[in-house]
Amino acid sequence: MTGQLSQALELGGRSYPINADFRNVLTIFDAFGDNNLTKVEKALVCIRLLYREMIPAPLVGEAISRAYWFCDGGDIPKSEPEKVKTLDWNHDGHILFPALSKAAGTADIRSLSFLHWWTFLGLFGEITDGLFSTVMHIRRKKSRGQKLEKWEREFCNRNKVLITIRTPEEQAEIDETEEFLRTIL
Repeated sequence: MTGQLSQALELGGRSYPINADFRNVLTIFDAFGDNNLTKVEKALVCIRLLYREMIPAPLVGEAISRAYWFCDGGDIPKSEPEKVKTLDWNHDGHILFPALSKAAGTADIRSLSFLHWWTFLGLFGEITDGLFSTVMHIRRKKSRGQKLEKWEREFCNRNKVLITIRTPEEQAEIDETEEFLRTIL
Protein backbone atom coordinates (compact mmCIF):
# COMPACT_ATOMS: atom_id res chain seq x y z
CA MET A 1 0.00 0.00 0.00
CA THR A 2 1.53 3.26 -1.11
CA GLY A 3 -1.08 5.58 0.34
CA GLN A 4 -1.16 7.61 -2.87
CA LEU A 5 -4.27 9.59 -3.71
CA SER A 6 -5.27 9.26 -7.35
CA GLN A 7 -4.67 12.42 -9.36
CA ALA A 8 -5.19 10.68 -12.71
CA LEU A 9 -7.04 7.68 -14.11
CA GLU A 10 -5.65 5.28 -16.67
CA LEU A 11 -7.67 4.85 -19.85
CA GLY A 12 -6.48 2.82 -22.80
CA GLY A 13 -2.96 2.62 -21.38
CA ARG A 14 -2.64 6.39 -20.91
CA SER A 15 -2.95 8.48 -17.76
CA TYR A 16 -5.61 11.22 -17.79
CA PRO A 17 -5.45 13.88 -15.04
CA ILE A 18 -8.59 14.41 -12.96
CA ASN A 19 -10.08 17.07 -10.73
CA ALA A 20 -10.11 15.05 -7.48
CA ASP A 21 -11.39 17.81 -5.16
CA PHE A 22 -14.42 16.85 -3.04
CA ARG A 23 -16.43 19.85 -4.27
CA ASN A 24 -16.13 18.60 -7.83
CA VAL A 25 -17.40 15.12 -6.94
CA LEU A 26 -20.31 16.61 -4.96
CA THR A 27 -21.19 18.61 -8.09
CA ILE A 28 -21.16 15.34 -10.04
CA PHE A 29 -23.51 13.85 -7.45
CA ASP A 30 -25.82 16.84 -7.91
CA ALA A 31 -26.03 15.94 -11.61
CA PHE A 32 -26.72 12.29 -10.74
CA GLY A 33 -29.66 13.47 -8.63
CA ASP A 34 -31.08 15.74 -11.35
CA ASN A 35 -34.23 14.08 -12.68
CA ASN A 36 -34.19 16.41 -15.70
CA LEU A 37 -31.04 14.74 -17.04
CA THR A 38 -30.98 11.39 -18.83
CA LYS A 39 -28.55 8.66 -17.77
CA VAL A 40 -26.37 9.51 -20.76
CA GLU A 41 -26.35 13.22 -19.87
CA LYS A 42 -25.43 12.40 -16.27
CA ALA A 43 -22.54 10.24 -17.44
CA LEU A 44 -21.32 12.99 -19.78
CA VAL A 45 -21.49 15.60 -17.00
CA CYS A 46 -19.46 13.23 -14.84
CA ILE A 47 -16.63 12.76 -17.32
CA ARG A 48 -16.58 16.44 -18.32
CA LEU A 49 -16.25 17.52 -14.69
CA LEU A 50 -13.85 14.82 -13.54
CA TYR A 51 -11.35 14.67 -16.39
CA ARG A 52 -9.14 17.69 -17.09
CA GLU A 53 -8.73 16.71 -20.76
CA MET A 54 -11.16 15.71 -23.48
CA ILE A 55 -11.57 11.96 -23.61
CA PRO A 56 -11.31 10.39 -27.08
CA ALA A 57 -14.63 8.89 -28.21
CA PRO A 58 -13.39 5.26 -28.18
CA LEU A 59 -12.46 5.62 -24.50
CA VAL A 60 -15.71 7.20 -23.24
CA GLY A 61 -17.15 3.92 -21.92
CA GLU A 62 -13.97 3.13 -20.02
CA ALA A 63 -13.77 6.76 -18.81
CA ILE A 64 -17.28 6.53 -17.37
CA SER A 65 -16.53 3.22 -15.67
CA ARG A 66 -13.29 4.54 -14.12
CA ALA A 67 -15.01 7.79 -13.08
CA TYR A 68 -17.71 5.82 -11.25
CA TRP A 69 -15.00 3.72 -9.61
CA PHE A 70 -13.20 6.88 -8.45
CA CYS A 71 -16.38 8.55 -7.16
CA ASP A 72 -17.28 5.34 -5.32
CA GLY A 73 -14.03 5.54 -3.35
CA GLY A 74 -11.80 3.35 -5.47
CA ASP A 75 -10.81 0.00 -4.00
CA ILE A 76 -11.97 0.68 -0.44
CA PRO A 77 -14.12 -2.12 0.98
CA LYS A 78 -17.82 -1.37 0.64
CA SER A 79 -20.62 -2.27 3.00
CA GLU A 80 -24.03 -3.35 1.78
CA PRO A 81 -25.87 -0.22 0.56
CA GLU A 82 -28.93 0.92 2.50
CA LYS A 83 -32.24 0.09 0.83
CA VAL A 84 -33.64 3.47 1.82
CA LYS A 85 -31.77 6.71 1.22
CA THR A 86 -30.19 7.75 4.53
CA LEU A 87 -27.93 10.55 3.29
CA ASP A 88 -28.58 13.51 1.01
CA TRP A 89 -25.48 15.60 0.34
CA ASN A 90 -27.51 18.79 -0.13
CA HIS A 91 -30.09 18.29 2.61
CA ASP A 92 -27.45 17.26 5.16
CA GLY A 93 -24.68 19.71 4.22
CA HIS A 94 -25.32 22.07 7.13
CA ILE A 95 -24.75 19.27 9.66
CA LEU A 96 -22.28 17.22 7.61
CA PHE A 97 -19.58 19.85 7.01
CA PRO A 98 -19.15 20.76 10.69
CA ALA A 99 -18.81 17.03 11.52
CA LEU A 100 -16.25 16.52 8.74
CA SER A 101 -14.35 19.62 9.83
CA LYS A 102 -14.20 18.30 13.40
CA ALA A 103 -12.92 14.95 12.12
CA ALA A 104 -10.28 16.81 10.07
CA GLY A 105 -9.28 19.03 13.00
CA THR A 106 -9.88 22.19 10.99
CA ALA A 107 -12.28 25.11 11.36
CA ASP A 108 -14.10 24.38 8.10
CA ILE A 109 -13.00 21.97 5.37
CA ARG A 110 -14.84 24.09 2.81
CA SER A 111 -12.21 26.80 3.31
CA LEU A 112 -9.42 24.47 2.21
CA SER A 113 -8.20 25.16 -1.32
CA PHE A 114 -8.13 21.41 -2.07
CA LEU A 115 -9.29 18.27 -0.31
CA HIS A 116 -9.04 15.00 -2.19
CA TRP A 117 -12.34 13.14 -2.56
CA TRP A 118 -10.92 10.00 -0.96
CA THR A 119 -9.67 12.00 2.02
CA PHE A 120 -13.16 13.48 2.30
CA LEU A 121 -14.61 9.94 2.33
CA GLY A 122 -12.07 8.90 4.97
CA LEU A 123 -13.11 11.81 7.17
CA PHE A 124 -16.73 10.82 6.64
CA GLY A 125 -15.93 7.42 8.11
CA GLU A 126 -14.40 9.04 11.20
CA ILE A 127 -17.57 10.86 12.28
CA THR A 128 -18.53 9.08 15.49
CA ASP A 129 -20.49 11.56 17.56
CA GLY A 130 -22.49 14.76 17.37
CA LEU A 131 -25.60 15.87 15.54
CA PHE A 132 -24.77 14.36 12.14
CA SER A 133 -23.94 10.99 13.70
CA THR A 134 -27.21 11.02 15.65
CA VAL A 135 -29.27 11.85 12.55
CA MET A 136 -27.59 9.10 10.51
CA HIS A 137 -28.03 6.57 13.33
CA ILE A 138 -31.76 7.29 13.58
CA ARG A 139 -32.26 7.22 9.80
CA ARG A 140 -30.49 3.86 9.56
CA LYS A 141 -32.61 2.39 12.34
CA LYS A 142 -35.79 3.69 10.71
CA SER A 143 -34.75 2.37 7.28
CA ARG A 144 -34.17 -1.08 8.76
CA GLY A 145 -37.49 -1.05 10.62
CA GLN A 146 -35.77 -1.13 14.01
CA LYS A 147 -37.53 0.19 17.07
CA LEU A 148 -36.38 3.63 18.19
CA GLU A 149 -35.51 4.33 21.81
CA LYS A 150 -37.63 6.89 23.65
CA TRP A 151 -34.94 9.61 23.31
CA GLU A 152 -34.66 8.86 19.57
CA ARG A 153 -38.44 9.21 19.08
CA GLU A 154 -38.35 12.50 20.99
CA PHE A 155 -35.41 13.66 18.85
CA CYS A 156 -37.36 12.78 15.68
CA ASN A 157 -40.41 14.70 16.89
CA ARG A 158 -38.32 17.80 17.66
CA ASN A 159 -36.20 17.58 14.49
CA LYS A 160 -38.46 16.37 11.67
CA VAL A 161 -36.75 18.62 9.12
CA LEU A 162 -33.35 17.11 9.95
CA ILE A 163 -34.54 13.52 9.89
CA THR A 164 -36.78 13.59 6.81
CA ILE A 165 -35.17 13.50 3.37
CA ARG A 166 -37.55 14.71 0.70
CA THR A 167 -37.81 13.03 -2.67
CA PRO A 168 -36.78 15.21 -5.64
CA GLU A 169 -40.45 15.49 -6.57
CA GLU A 170 -41.42 16.69 -3.08
CA GLN A 171 -38.57 19.21 -3.07
CA ALA A 172 -39.53 20.47 -6.55
CA GLU A 173 -43.09 21.03 -5.36
CA ILE A 174 -41.88 22.96 -2.29
CA ASP A 175 -39.49 25.03 -4.44
CA GLU A 176 -42.31 25.82 -6.89
CA THR A 177 -44.59 26.92 -4.05
CA GLU A 178 -41.87 29.08 -2.50
CA GLU A 179 -41.15 30.70 -5.88
CA PHE A 180 -44.84 31.42 -6.39
CA LEU A 181 -45.09 32.98 -2.93
CA ARG A 182 -42.05 35.20 -3.64
CA THR A 183 -43.72 36.54 -6.77
CA ILE A 184 -46.95 37.52 -5.00
CA LEU A 185 -45.46 38.87 -1.77
